[in-house]
Amino acid sequence: MPWLQLSLDIPQDQAELLEAALENAGALAVTLGDAGDDPQLEPPPGAMPLWDGVRLTALFEPQAREQVEALAATLAPRALTQPRIETLADRAWERVWLDEFAPTRFGRRLWVCPRGQTPDPDQTGPETTIVELDPGLAFGTGHHATTALCLEWLDAANLAGKTVLDFGCGSGILAIAALRLGAARAIALDHDPQALEATADNARENGVADRIEVLAPADLAPMQVEVLVANILAGPLVELAPRLTDLVAPGGALALSGILIGQAEAVAAAYVGGFDLDPPRVREDWTLIAGRRRRPCP
Repeated sequence: MPWLQLSLDIPQDQAELLEAALENAGALAVTLGDAGDDPQLEPPPGAMPLWDGVRLTALFEPQAREQVEALAATLAPRALTQPRIETLADRAWERVWLDEFAPTRFGRRLWVCPRGQTPDPDQTGPETTIVELDPGLAFGTGHHATTALCLEWLDAANLAGKTVLDFGCGSGILAIAALRLGAARAIALDHDPQALEATADNARENGVADRIEVLAPADLAPMQVEVLVANILAGPLVELAPRLTDLVAPGGALALSGILIGQAEAVAAAYVGGFDLDPPRVREDWTLIAGRRRRPCP
């Protein structure tokens, strides 16, 4: 059936408030995009985008036209442009991302591919490891620099037989990649139920559902793991430093991303007390900070 789409351009600092307002008004889906000409970056799960102007788009059932028109009039004073209402033909919206998602290699062995696609045989070898991905309603395809940094780090890490914790899992791409690269077990955490659903679905499609736990952070029991990856934002990484540190076993590995270059020093300072940190890895304007948990002195 057709759908009603309401779209409006708003200041970045209004995005979270107006997204919630649209959801509370009955929107079936709300998406955030770039209202200007800046490159569209994939934010970490649950994070607000970095654009100055944000295009907010919401889908409603067709019978809600009067409600949508009233909502548009209410939101107009907060918008940078006049709200627009369109009637859209039905589409497989969760598959639209495939138009720009092609098989991509990260590191030496790891490929991330849309479901049903494979890399060119001329580019693969006997050690090629493939993750088939459909992010659905959650972020994470590997095409943003922060995710790419984490995937390349995992490709080079020694994961054989280890437990990997993916803190802020989004589509589950990092946890699933770790399992495909030899980890024995993975734990995927996210506060967003859509992310947990996407992760569980992607794990089944990649044949690793029996080796992954998909949980909200509040449901994680006290534990320590050999490898922890967190691709979120610099602010939460600093705030969560005591908790994330405690989750890594002595001698265990840590990788943190979602960090702009100018934020790297502050994030590193929050972890240097418990980890021996490697030099930061940089891709575009983003940084990955990795290190190893210090063992207690005898």
